[in-house]
Amino acid sequence: MTYVDTSDISAQMFITVLLLLLIIAPLISLGVLRMFQAKKKSGFMLIFSGIAVYAIFQVVMSITHAF
Repeated sequence: MTYVDTSDISAQMFITVLLLLLIIAPLISLGVLRMFQAKKKSGFMLIFSGIAVYAIFQVVMSITHAF
């Protein structure tokens, strides 16, 4: 049995993956589900909110990375 060495993972990468798994991916998948349920407005809002969360996160990380 082998273990994966996670000591090289930065805090920024960990937070990015955590945010992706807990917020962005569920929003987009729920949006796709709503589109299949013929609730297009709700589906588009969920997909766009997932994209907006990702964009806001990228802006915040670029600002904090500059300091």
